[in-house]
Amino acid sequence: MAAYSIDKIRNICLLGHVGDGKTALTESMLYLTRATDRLGKASDGNTVCDFDPEEVKRQFSISTAIAPVEYNGYKVNVLDCPGFFDFVGEVYEGMRVADVGCIVVSGKGGINVGSEKSWKMLSKAGLPKFFYIGKMDEEHADYHKVASALREKFGISVCPVVFPVMNGTKVECVVDIVSKKAYKADGLKTTEVPVPAEAEEYIEEYRAIISENAAEASEELMEKFFEGEEFTEQEMLMGIQAGVKSGSICPASGGCAYTGAGTISFLEGIINYAPNPAEGQNDMTADGDEFKLDPSGAPALYVFKNVADQYGRLSYFRVVSGSVTGDLTLVNSRSGAKEKMGHVYMIRGKKSIEVDSISAGDIGAVSKLTDTLTCDTLSTAGDLTLASIEFPHTCYSRAIVAKGGNEDKISTGLNRLKDEDPCLGIENNAETHEQIISGMGDMHIEVICSKLKAKFGVEVATTEPRIAYREKIRKKVEKQGRHKKQSGGSGQFGDVWIRFEPGEELDLEFAEEVFGGSVPRQYFPSVEKGLRDSIKKGVLAGYPVVNLKATLHDGSYHPVDSQDIAFQMAARIAYKAAMREANPVILEPYGTLKVYVPDEYMGDIIGDLNKRRGRVMGMNPFEDGLQVIEAEVPFSEMSSYAIDLRSMTRGWGSFDLDFVRYEETPPAVQATIIEEAKSRMEEDDDE
Repeated sequence: MAAYSIDKIRNICLLGHVGDGKTALTESMLYLTRATDRLGKASDGNTVCDFDPEEVKRQFSISTAIAPVEYNGYKVNVLDCPGFFDFVGEVYEGMRVADVGCIVVSGKGGINVGSEKSWKMLSKAGLPKFFYIGKMDEEHADYHKVASALREKFGISVCPVVFPVMNGTKVECVVDIVSKKAYKADGLKTTEVPVPAEAEEYIEEYRAIISENAAEASEELMEKFFEGEEFTEQEMLMGIQAGVKSGSICPASGGCAYTGAGTISFLEGIINYAPNPAEGQNDMTADGDEFKLDPSGAPALYVFKNVADQYGRLSYFRVVSGSVTGDLTLVNSRSGAKEKMGHVYMIRGKKSIEVDSISAGDIGAVSKLTDTLTCDTLSTAGDLTLASIEFPHTCYSRAIVAKGGNEDKISTGLNRLKDEDPCLGIENNAETHEQIISGMGDMHIEVICSKLKAKFGVEVATTEPRIAYREKIRKKVEKQGRHKKQSGGSGQFGDVWIRFEPGEELDLEFAEEVFGGSVPRQYFPSVEKGLRDSIKKGVLAGYPVVNLKATLHDGSYHPVDSQDIAFQMAARIAYKAAMREANPVILEPYGTLKVYVPDEYMGDIIGDLNKRRGRVMGMNPFEDGLQVIEAEVPFSEMSSYAIDLRSMTRGWGSFDLDFVRYEETPPAVQATIIEEAKSRMEEDDDE
């Protein structure tokens, strides 16, 4: 594969809802430009971009794949992003190195939540936008209806530039509105045909829309527009280019990926209208300064994605300065490590094509970097650090255990997968003795478990994570703890009187009010140690005790037999005697919840929160027409909330949940917690 100068490169990411045809469009571009010798289908499991076994099995994308398309002396790096919300982290990776985004929608289904979310993500990232209206071979597909809906939903910037002419469910040809020419796809050939008479009305309508938006590109075009003069093809092209960069024009093409109708016109539209990497928005450094791509500068690259398996790591990067060759040694600005490139590759799906060099603005890959993670910057001096990708927070957690006890394998596998998936959270909970994995939803976790088995040979099971409850007392109790042991020779003797009462601090408050030396001062730390060991387990369900104040106020000792261990034991005896009489209660963790949803779902969300024992604190308008509902909820009711919220809001809802405090559990809930704890203890005893 030849090296391309920066003006001949286009980087575009395809976004949209799952099943709307992003991978099919990519496959069509590859096939019609002869990069592949057959047109793959997701249903057949043979597409270039969906090559992972999990993607083949599930028949949808789960990771962002790269597919360079070469056409007429240009190279278009297509980043095919997943449409399933659980894999949104992959979309962020694709957008990070793209100069333009294309939202793919179905000619039959039209706008959906995936389309709207994609629009908002691209707008937030500041990327120019395209639309592609596909699947025109399906019954009831209607390009003009969908184009009108796009303009109504997203504004007058949406401008049709290529539309299909239909004969039933067959695309007869597609019409390029700018050139006023029609093209018909026949296998690998796309030929010009006469413009059908029924297309003339749409040509005039859509040219008027384009002209009005393109007129903003220059004063000369604006003057010509107001005088009613028609733009030339070159003037319209220039106006669209300027409008795409400014965001005032979002070109909309259409066609059918599987027949190839409209694919070449769409590809030419990307080349003609989309900015090259030098014209796109500038990158940002970690310090918030602008960084402009420099083709003649010292070599530097940005790693936006890693792919890991049992053999190592493949790092995907974009060159941001100079050219990167295999004989280079670059410095990682985060770790200071020197990384030798060795071999550099162009990537097309799962295929690695070794090349001599990769120029600024282009995308490539390198294998076996030893100390480079996603979002790292490598340069000759190691003094450049570009801004990291802001990945969304994980919202769904499961406890994971290895079947057959392969705990070492599971840790190795999870760490490798974490390397390629920044949206995977891993935690070893010391309190519940569980390994917790967190992700963006149940499908995300399911795929992680499948990859553990396929890539690392470890089969796992997942369960709902245990909640870290607490226990506390609600009344004051005084108890004696007396430990006496005689077994020949020196014995053990410790005697304490301790007053237990509710405290203000979560941690143990230990005090002493001993008079007359009834307990020598050197044993005070022993008493406190005995109590700190004891509060690790409460008397109701074995959870740690909090908000406890313990005051040592009396006791006795033996001049020979008293020692540290004896007073520790005495303190434990006093603790056990006091706890059950001190009106103990179980506390559960509560969090502050913020739910972001469209207005029409407010009633359903509030009703659901009430069922979860939540307390709604308020509702306020949020950005992009959303509402934010603020509430306080018990963590025990939120384990499946990510899935339930998605179901209730058709994928629109999102939420943040942060721990705030512990609160007393209602009697019925407490009884259930105690019963579960007893069952778990019995299982542990049986083992």
